[in-house]
Formats: sequence, structure tokens, C-alpha cells
Amino acid sequence: MPSAVARLEARLSELAGAPVELERPNDAAHGDYATNVAMRLAPVQRRSPRELGEELAAAAAGLDVVERAEVAGPGFVNFWLAPAWFGEALGEILAAGTGYGGGSAEAPEKVQVEMVSANPTGPITVASARNGAIGDSVARQLEFAGHDVAREYYYNDAGAQMERFRASVEALRLGEEPPEDGYRGDYMAELAAADDDPVPKMLGQIEASLEHFRIHFDSWVLQSELEQRLPEFLPRIDTYEKDGAVWARSSAYGDDDDRVLIRSPEKGGTPTYRAADIVYLVDKLERGFDRALYVLGADHHGTRKWYEAVARMLGYAPERVEVLLYQLVHLTRGGEQAKMSKRRGDVVFLDDFVDEVGVDAARWYLVNRGPDQTIEIDIDLAAERSEKNPVYYVQYAHARIAAIRRNAGEAEVSADVPAEVAQEERDLVKRLADFPAVAAEAAERRGPHAIPTYAIRLADDFHRFYHHHRVLESDAQAFRLGLCTATQNVIARCLDLVGVEAPERM
Repeated sequence: MPSAVARLEARLSELAGAPVELERPNDAAHGDYATNVAMRLAPVQRRSPRELGEELAAAAAGLDVVERAEVAGPGFVNFWLAPAWFGEALGEILAAGTGYGGGSAEAPEKVQVEMVSANPTGPITVASARNGAIGDSVARQLEFAGHDVAREYYYNDAGAQMERFRASVEALRLGEEPPEDGYRGDYMAELAAADDDPVPKMLGQIEASLEHFRIHFDSWVLQSELEQRLPEFLPRIDTYEKDGAVWARSSAYGDDDDRVLIRSPEKGGTPTYRAADIVYLVDKLERGFDRALYVLGADHHGTRKWYEAVARMLGYAPERVEVLLYQLVHLTRGGEQAKMSKRRGDVVFLDDFVDEVGVDAARWYLVNRGPDQTIEIDIDLAAERSEKNPVYYVQYAHARIAAIRRNAGEAEVSADVPAEVAQEERDLVKRLADFPAVAAEAAERRGPHAIPTYAIRLADDFHRFYHHHRVLESDAQAFRLGLCTATQNVIARCLDLVGVEAPERM
């Protein structure tokens, strides 16, 4: 069902004879919404933008939800909406509850989000946790939009890195130093204290850490198992031999370079991880997923074209393969940056970060910037329980509304608007009405950071409203309780979409 804003755009589009997109002016003195449609139509119709704007303003003034309309500047049309529109918008938000803004996908797909997939050579670091926080938030937003989503973890349980890892553990068991390029750290001593294979134990720790971080995986896949199916798919790949190795002619299919699939006999004659990629992609698509979404670090920037090339070679539409890249995380404390190296042992692990700042702050800070931006997290601020901390600030708005509703008891909650709607009330309804478009765009663009940004603005508008207007025992109590209830529902949904809890008390 279209939102109140979308319905208003549709009615104005009929009057203008062209699609109308509404924007909120920065200054409330310029109206509730504005459009530049007159300026877009002017060159086509060879008429003055202001003349076209005047015609639209006059026609729009006849709508029951428009109080007045004026032309400004070179041809912007500004609209001041009638109380009826605010009641209509609030009513639909209340009716939808926490589902408001969902179901935006026009063609729901079956999507697999593969994320984290760090090698089991140590506990999950904060860098890998950003992968998980972004991937899981994207998955949540896709689910909210109406897609069928599954989460998967792919791990390398064989190969050179795993050999170094096992060799490092074995050296410690013998009282020796790990190899120069091996792994170190307190966690290695713990693994060396047992006699069994350290990999399953490491995997168990990884899974437990991610579950605690509110990421649940539907499936786990082993590289060693996928490699066994390579002979099945290798004949379908355009390959050639060079220097004793088997290469994929991927550059002919859109990749930047050709890729080695099977190493030369001098280098062991073993499959590369690129070879496993082939089997894994087919495995994903053969399981019935319409779209395979990989979340990878920025150092894998060349992988996007490689996956697309593999899809083309195998006869799949490359659009079914999607790669979301994210940048690094830097943690600071007292102005000093913490280093991250799984082998040196001077890393910041996810469990330690969560113990210090909590799951909510950890999830929030790892997604509140675009994946393409390197982020710096001030650990002291992230741990602070004050309005300086954005996640606490948003959660506090939710908890404050929960307190208002507890005190209201069984009092009526309504969308019936009073004769006069104050500016703070208008602003809050408009912000709430923005949510369907924000949620839809965040899912479509794989931009989970849009949700925290919106949630802060919503909390700002609520706090401003609450500061200026009494809710309980006011003349507009039922309407204002409706405003509070709608705001609480949307904040709760925003927090859930990034894996953060919505507390009833703080």
C-alpha cells in the first residue's frame, strides 16, 4: 500500500501531467513539501517555470489535503498540508504497527547473503565483525522489504594458511616458537593446551561469538568439500595451460586478468581459492537462490569482476552475483589506535570489544557509516551511556515513549488530529512518513547506514516535540499518544534493522 507521501505525489502527478517527487524544505517557512516539477517541464513545454508552477499551485489548492500552495524562486512549488493529511498519515502508521514501511520489494527474490567467512585461524576480529554487522543488517533490511533471505558462512579449512595455523599450535605444544609466518597470541596457548585438532574448536568459538553478536547463520560451507566437485565444473570453464598451471580465460569475460585455477606441479598442483570460487558460485545458484550477495573486504575489489566472469562462463546472468565491499575499522582509545593482526596477537577481538561497549553499541558503530568509508570508533564514547552516544540517544527516545505509554495506562490512542497541528507535531509526522522510502532505498542500495542516520533524526524530532508539548493530561492527549506510539514503533523497527535492541527502560 503506498504511503501517505506516495499518495500525495500521485495526486499531484495527475495535476501536473508528469511525475512529481516531493522533498522536504530545509526551512519549515517554505512549506511541508516542495517540488521542482515545473522547472523540469518548462523546457519540454517551452513555457515559463513560474507559469507552470502557478498552474500546479492553483490546482493543488483544491485538494482536501493541501491547505495552500505557492510558487517560490525560479519555479519551486511549496505545499502547506491540511490537518487531514497528518491524520491520514498517522493513522496508517498506527495501523501498520512495527510493520510500517515493510514489503517494498516489487519482485521478491530468494537471496543468499554470504558474510564474515574469516578463516578459522583465530577469534573474530572487529574488522571481520564489520563484515558481519553490515551483512546481517543488509539481510534484515532485505527481509523487511519482502525478500526470502538466507545467511551463510564459508570457511577455508584447508590450504597454506590452515597448515601454518596447525603448525603454530603444534609448535606451542612442543614448547617451541611458532613459525616466523605463523600465528601468535594468548588464544593460541589455549588451543595448544588440548591435544585435538584446533580447527573445530576455533570454529565453535567463532560461531558462539557471532551468535552473541546477534548473527545467526543458516548454513556453513567448507572449502575442502567444495573443491572435491571441481572436476565436475572445470570442463565448463574456458581454460588454457601456461607455465604448467591451468588458467581461466576470465579476461575475455569481463575480468581484469586471467586467473590461475590449478597450480603448476612445481607449486603442488593444487587448486587455488579461485577454483573453489567456481564451485561455490554454482553451488549457490543451484540451490535456487535468485541472487548471491557476497560481503567482502575492500582488498577483494577485483573479486566482483571475477565472479561476474565465472557466471558468464557458466551461462548464468552476471546480475545474479553481487559483491558488497567494506573498508577497514580503526579503534581508538585516548587518541591511540589499536592495531589488528591475527598473527601477531595484538588484535582487538570482537568478544573483547563487545565486553567493553556492549552488543548494541558495537552493532550500531559498525554500520552507522557507509561500507565504502573507513570508520574510526572511539571506544570510550561507544561505551558511554549518555546522549553523546548516538545509539543510547535513540534507545532513550524509545524508552521514554515506553514510560509515557505505561503511565497512560488504557488511555485512548488516536490519529484524530486537533484543529491546529503544531509545527513540532507536523515535523514528527512527516519524519515518520519518510520511513517507507528510507527503508526501501536502504534495502535496494544495500546501504544499512541510512537507518541509523534516519533514526537519529527521528529521535531529534521526537525530543523536540516532547520538549514543547505535554502529552498526558493535555487537550490533544489521544493524538499525542498516537504520535508517541507511532514513533516508538518506527524506532523499534529501525533498531531491529541494524541488530540493536529497543529497551523499554533505561
